Amino acid sequence: MKDPHNHAKVGYSMIAVAASLAVIGLMALFMADDVLFADRMQRENTAHFNECKANDFKTDGCEKYWDRINTPISGIYVDLDE
Repeated sequence: MKDPHNHAKVGYSMIAVAASLAVIGLMALFMADDVLFADRMQRENTAHFNECKANDFKTDGCEKYWDRINTPISGIYVDLDE
């Protein structure tokens, strides 16, 4: 049986993987000014939800939670008709 010589294909694949990792690294270096963007966004949304919860979801901007409350899953029951 003939010995296959795929060393060139493997080498090209390794170069492609290294190049893609280098591109990802450069993108992370130049585009990631705010590395805690998702964390900051989650904290702002959690603070907004807690503020709405303290005001019984009746203040402006709290309407987006109305379809998620008053269910057994959420465990939050508020009279929204007032």
